[in-house]
Amino acid sequence: MSETRRTIAATSPSALDLADTLSPDRSRDHRGLALLALLVGAFLPPLDYFIVNLALPAIRSGLHASEAELQLIVSAYASAYAVFLITGGRLGDLYGRKRIFMLGMGGFVLSSLLCGFAGSGAMLIGGRILQGLSASMLAPQVLATIRMVFPQQQQTRIMGIYGFVFGLAAVIGQLGGGALITLHPFGLDWRAIFLVNLPIGIAALLGTWRYIPENRPAHGARVDIPGVALLSACLWLVIYPLTRGREQGWPTWTMLSLAASVPTLALFLWVERRHLRLGRDPLLDLRLFGHPAFAIGLLLAFLFYCDSVFFLTYGVYLQDGLHWTPLTAGFAIMPFALGFIIGPLASPRLAQHIHSHVLTVGFALLTIGFAVAAAQAGRSALPGLPFYAGLLVAGLGHGLVQPSVVRIALAEVQPEQVGTASGVVLATLQIGAAVGAAAISGIFFSALGRHHAEAGYALAFSASLRVLSGLLAVCIGLSLLLRWLHRRRAV
Repeated sequence: MSETRRTIAATSPSALDLADTLSPDRSRDHRGLALLALLVGAFLPPLDYFIVNLALPAIRSGLHASEAELQLIVSAYASAYAVFLITGGRLGDLYGRKRIFMLGMGGFVLSSLLCGFAGSGAMLIGGRILQGLSASMLAPQVLATIRMVFPQQQQTRIMGIYGFVFGLAAVIGQLGGGALITLHPFGLDWRAIFLVNLPIGIAALLGTWRYIPENRPAHGARVDIPGVALLSACLWLVIYPLTRGREQGWPTWTMLSLAASVPTLALFLWVERRHLRLGRDPLLDLRLFGHPAFAIGLLLAFLFYCDSVFFLTYGVYLQDGLHWTPLTAGFAIMPFALGFIIGPLASPRLAQHIHSHVLTVGFALLTIGFAVAAAQAGRSALPGLPFYAGLLVAGLGHGLVQPSVVRIALAEVQPEQVGTASGVVLATLQIGAAVGAAAISGIFFSALGRHHAEAGYALAFSASLRVLSGLLAVCIGLSLLLRWLHRRRAV
């Protein structure tokens, strides 16, 4: 029996059945269909984040929604998703990853149906919160199942496909959303962007039920209810004000909320340490952070996803500064998105030659690409060919980093904790996105000031990209440190 199979068998008897189902001596079609069902769970959460942005004007006119409701349609989904990712991962560790994946997928389908037939802004916001909660149950099970089931030699290739799916979701979300609203399939207006999830989700449910046996825990355990409550409250106190504060001018409640997150986090850590001392099952085993690769991987994930601010500032620059339409602005992001798609597909072959240096190369491309785009935006109000070349290079870097940083962060995690660890990594990415959007967009709007001419927007966008490039340059050094730690452990 191989080392991978021994590890899986020690964790759960039925997990060995899953390894048998997906092992090389079985049907390639079954392995492919199993992976396809899992990747739908990786595809739908980011898709439903991106696809809504272009639909907001149609939703406003269709539901007579207020500006506050429109902001909540976006932020409520993102907040609910980020807040419960760690809990969703832990539920998979405790009750079986297939079971929780199917529960999350079923919830996502039903909440998409609710969104598609919403008759008011409040009803749509409620549906979006349920979508976010369901997505938080889906996403960690995908990473955990890949990490637990597929052989080590296939991990790089499969994580490359996983990263490709994220890039594809961003592209389809930007362009597909605009296309669905423009074409009105079956007489549907903006509702089509939610109802399209139904056939996709149902197909994934059937594929999961048919091709992925359950991966049950080796021993029974209870959900850490105090831990869930405290961690969810802490994350909500951080993420919600970061996603809403900028639009509202950072009112007092946002500062109070962020301040309250500190004692809430301290209380959560005390409760989790107490559970460990008493031999109970904590929501988050703090010993996870004792693995240097996991801790540095989390820091890299946090800093890396700060680049999500690019989507916000680029959209404002093109639409408010240059007065481009949303669909034209969607096409203008294609160079970055193209690199975002190509990068993950190239990462397995690149890793064969440079191994873990692929992370360093990815961060270097991100830094250089955004620096070139920043320099070009600072010289001319209108984007030119060198500007788009910079975005393509940055997109390639993003596509290389995304699967690599997740794979490396989870590499040393014990099998019984991989679901929780996956949730931690994904939650860290979302927190990084929220912090980046809040902090770096503040630099953008401060640089913009009252200079609302085209040149003013270009200079503000250039300033935000220069800050982002500096942040990503730090990641180059951290990735080299991570490489050194790996080599030291191998000696």
